[in-house]
Amino acid sequence: MRHEARGARREAKKQSAPARVDQAVPSRLAPRASCLASPPLSIVIPTLDEAAGIVALLEPLQPLRARGIEIVLADGGSRDGTVAAATPLVDRVIAARRGRASQMNSGAAVAAGGVLLFLHADCTLPEYADHSVLNGLAESRRRWGRFDVALSGAAIMLRIVERAMNLRSRLTGICTGDQALFVERTLFEARGGFPDIELMEDVAISRKLRKSGPPLCLSATLVTSSRRWEKNGIWRTIVLMWRLRLAYFLGSEPRRLAELYHGRKK
Repeated sequence: MRHEARGARREAKKQSAPARVDQAVPSRLAPRASCLASPPLSIVIPTLDEAAGIVALLEPLQPLRARGIEIVLADGGSRDGTVAAATPLVDRVIAARRGRASQMNSGAAVAAGGVLLFLHADCTLPEYADHSVLNGLAESRRRWGRFDVALSGAAIMLRIVERAMNLRSRLTGICTGDQALFVERTLFEARGGFPDIELMEDVAISRKLRKSGPPLCLSATLVTSSRRWEKNGIWRTIVLMWRLRLAYFLGSEPRRLAELYHGRKK
């Protein structure tokens, strides 16, 4: 009887213990095509206080999950309910040290896919993005790439900006985070993942990846929020972004660039 009582108390403690977010949390609600086979593609999404838009981001990705694509949410310490809202719509949730590069590296570490795609929380992938990525890599024999980008706003100047972004990327082989960079896992790991810096991690990893060959530039269009451009002014944002890029290439510390980007210092 004593053994039974102690066993019952241990079982009660297990059932009452809160789930740890820093462990991978499988979704219980959305179906997967297969629970046994490794996914061909994993989508890693870094988040921080994205509750207002996280469901709108994840719901269109559910057909991809039904086709066997894995979605990993790497949260940087949200306090607004992001994790609770996202958990039913993703395959794994992990808690990561705050910082986009750190979060994406942590998500990649637990992802199971042979190809990794990094998606910002304010971006929307095109329909059948998984087919575009996997077929494109196989047919082109390239090992990494990105999508063309479109800004969500209606201003004519934004059309010029997005075309310039896509052309610049094709000419330089440098991808921005808003273009949903994707890469073979083996290449990502061989290049050491994203440098753990506060800003320009997308530029830094592109410079490393292009040593293995140019990116696959998909013409399929990803839509990213133009909120920053509209809030701060289109021309002002253009000048800021070019200023940051120039400073980075001239050797400025990413920490200082992050301060300028977020407006903490003038």
